[in-house]
Amino acid sequence: MEFDEEKISTFKENHKTQFLASQFDGFLKQREESEAMAKSDPEMAELAEEDIKNLNLQLETLYTQMNEIIENDKEEEVKPYGVVLEVRAGAGGDEAALFAEELAQSYIKFAEKNNWSYSIDNESRAPSGGYKEVSIDIVHPKVYDVLRFETGVHRVQRIPVTEKSGRIHTSTCSVAVLPMRKKSTIEINESDIEMSFARSGGAGGQNVNKVETAVRLVHIPSGEEVKSTSERTQLKNRIKAMSLLTARLEARHEEEQAKKNADERKGQIGTGDRSEKIRTYNFPQDRVTDHRIKQSWSNLEKIMSGGFDDIFTALQDAASGVVAE
Repeated sequence: MEFDEEKISTFKENHKTQFLASQFDGFLKQREESEAMAKSDPEMAELAEEDIKNLNLQLETLYTQMNEIIENDKEEEVKPYGVVLEVRAGAGGDEAALFAEELAQSYIKFAEKNNWSYSIDNESRAPSGGYKEVSIDIVHPKVYDVLRFETGVHRVQRIPVTEKSGRIHTSTCSVAVLPMRKKSTIEINESDIEMSFARSGGAGGQNVNKVETAVRLVHIPSGEEVKSTSERTQLKNRIKAMSLLTARLEARHEEEQAKKNADERKGQIGTGDRSEKIRTYNFPQDRVTDHRIKQSWSNLEKIMSGGFDDIFTALQDAASGVVAE
């Protein structure tokens, strides 16, 4: 019984399989000794063959265990460990910006309820209040599976506080959920990235305004642009910007693949397109409707306080083909 030498070398280098690899080496040496005995001493051949048979079973078991550990590691590298959640104000002026902040805060409250760690990476505020756009890092192994269907246009219908005639306005904001992975699923050439630096604005002490710590990256082939200003050093902002750029490019690639395979995908929940209208929050009627699965929920106050559980469960069930009773 022969084993892949290249894989065995990998087993010896990985700290998770090193101990098993040392045991594997020991059994290999024992097998060599038994094989030598079988050839040199005919009287011991039968006993030696029995030993070889048992050693082969142990070797095969160890090899399988080590291979599974390595393969699981590979899966973990590409499995999202968190997301970058981007919320941008759309049509509707001041009201859109106010709702963008309310929606972003509702996701933060949901993260807090689930004990997920999060941080606001970049934010741009509207003059009259609310967010023009905000980027939130949320880290937890389950977060992508739960939030991945939030990408798209969210529509709000309500009477703005500034509306004197009591008319209901319709505004929108867009959400993008970008998976963060230890290892990228796509190849990004360094020569395709244009990098520039600037002084960070806002709070952060004197250093923030005197040194060019803010980083801007542009992926030339796609035109995708990202900025990172939240860290105090240029190096940390470069790392964060690269992580965000990778997440955006991966999301773009996955969106394109989803569109191509839309007819073939079982349990398809939209296309993951940021321009797709996915949900309406109707405040006068105290109702939230998800247009993809044609379901509605009441108690908007609870939902906007992070009570998305029923909505997210329904989306996951629809994606997996579970029929709601």
